[in-house]
Amino acid sequence: MTIKFNHAIIAARDRQGSASFYAELFGRPAPTSWGPFTSVSLGDDVHLQFAEPGVAEIQMQHYAFLVDDGCFDEIYARLLSGEIEHWADPQGTLSGQINTNHGGRGVYFRDPAGHGLEVITRPYGWTGQ
Repeated sequence: MTIKFNHAIIAARDRQGSASFYAELFGRPAPTSWGPFTSVSLGDDVHLQFAEPGVAEIQMQHYAFLVDDGCFDEIYARLLSGEIEHWADPQGTLSGQINTNHGGRGVYFRDPAGHGLEVITRPYGWTGQ
């Protein structure tokens, strides 16, 4: 049986603001809304859906995105032009840098709700394939 990832619901303080952040950063079409969700299509029937949970504090989650080199260049240029704080490491000690781990490139940053995001060009070696 093949399993394909379809969507995730991400907690946001402002669902439209968070969805717009992802759509602009990733160069995707404008978000769409349905019921309590605002969605961003990543392509291949994969969606990020943003919802406002109605709680005072949102628990930080980590989301990593595997992209090709050209897409990484575009996303990184948007990070720079948007003056979005970013790091080469998940601990946030290498500010304003990218890493070259696993034979590729990677960068860490936060979304408007405080979730930790990672963009990488090579998968990690522990994928278990």
